[in-house]
Amino acid sequence: MGLETKLSLKQKQTLVMTAMLQQAIKLLPMHRLELVQVIRQELMENPMLEEVALEEDGYTPAEEDAPGAADSAEDNVADGKELYDINWDDYFPEDWEWKGLPSEEYEERFSFENTVRTPTTLNEHLLTQLVTATQDEVERRIGAFLIGNIDEDGYLRCDLDEVMAEIGVDRASAERVLAMIQSFDPTGVGARDLRECLLIQLRFLGLEGSLVETIVSEYLPKLEARGAAHISDVAKELNKTLNLSAEEISLALRILKNLDPKPGLRFTSEPSEGIVPDVIVMKVGNDYQVFLNDDGIPRLRINSTYKRMLREGQLGQPEAKHYLEDKMRSAVWLIRSIEQRRQTLYKVANSLVKFQREFLDHGLAHLKPLVLKDVAEDIGMHESTVSRVTTNKYMYTEQGLFELKYFFHSGIESYGGETMSSLTVKDRIKKLVASEDAAKPVTDQQLVEMLAAENIKIARRTVTKYRRELKIPPANRRKRISEVQV
Repeated sequence: MGLETKLSLKQKQTLVMTAMLQQAIKLLPMHRLELVQVIRQELMENPMLEEVALEEDGYTPAEEDAPGAADSAEDNVADGKELYDINWDDYFPEDWEWKGLPSEEYEERFSFENTVRTPTTLNEHLLTQLVTATQDEVERRIGAFLIGNIDEDGYLRCDLDEVMAEIGVDRASAERVLAMIQSFDPTGVGARDLRECLLIQLRFLGLEGSLVETIVSEYLPKLEARGAAHISDVAKELNKTLNLSAEEISLALRILKNLDPKPGLRFTSEPSEGIVPDVIVMKVGNDYQVFLNDDGIPRLRINSTYKRMLREGQLGQPEAKHYLEDKMRSAVWLIRSIEQRRQTLYKVANSLVKFQREFLDHGLAHLKPLVLKDVAEDIGMHESTVSRVTTNKYMYTEQGLFELKYFFHSGIESYGGETMSSLTVKDRIKKLVASEDAAKPVTDQQLVEMLAAENIKIARRTVTKYRRELKIPPANRRKRISEVQV
């Protein structure tokens, strides 16, 4: 068979993502600070952009600023409808970051000053130590499960029975791996209560059998129950019972004071600055009004001098004309992308207010189950658009300050056929536990029965899951705490 050359036609559909469209997409999930940084960057790189001063009255929107040269390159993006119809999740990985529009005069160079170190989490720190502490695969599985159940304070929030059932090991193996984790840094991590946490730290300091250990073992419950004001009473009791001097007791209490009751907190991020809401919802008469909070976000417009030079053909060199035309297109797109972000956020916020009207009126007990699809269908946009625009955004209401994602959660079916928000069920569990008889704490099964009496249909494992998420100890542990405090 001989070789031959021929032409053939093939039709296929592809989606071309221009740099400008990528920019519009990446603006949606940005929080306020990121958006301001992007705008500041573009103001420095694009001479066609300028910030509108607060004292100026006039503001020319992008539609009026764009000359014919810019309009001809925009095709059909004026209304931005195609941005709503694209499922962006199919084209962008979640970790993709927009680096800004291409700049002819900008060359990215590596700089150690721009290198940011990501803080190590407590979970990562413990897993690293686990890998070096044992080569046994079963022990690593047990350790990973235990570490996954250690909260941000450094305390273990699961029973060893759960480890045994999940991994399929005996209690001795679970206890051995837990003891290993309790030897990790930070000292005191992996404890099941405050007493165990402090005793681990005392063993590390070589103070086993010391007066401080006696105080922790025998008198800590009284200090926990009655607070720091009870220390003087404990000191008097120690002086009387153990025949110790005031100096010895004072030294022991100082050592106790210097122990860390929450060893995991050193791995948490520094406290964030106060959250500024992106959306403010206010009740006006019988209706709720949605206001976008644009304070602190620079307002942009096209530089009138360069615009006039382009319009009147005052640029002698073709390179300068092409350069400003490109910058004009970029500036117009940025202004429109920011405005489209505002409009999308406004539509989503209005839809949330419509769906969660009863919550705004009456509080958490009336929060309705809601998924992204509900809002997307209500406003005629794609689910991925709703997901992106609700990321890192906050809404201030009369019920408090909430992240927009807060309003999306699953529902629990009632025996009457209605659905109830999972957050509402959690709140009900929290209140039932708070009102229980301390001497006879309710079990998870009893909580199931109590919720069933309120027409809430829920499985015991779901109650257990919600209780753990609320950081409520199981009934047997709550009973021990109650007995200690008596």
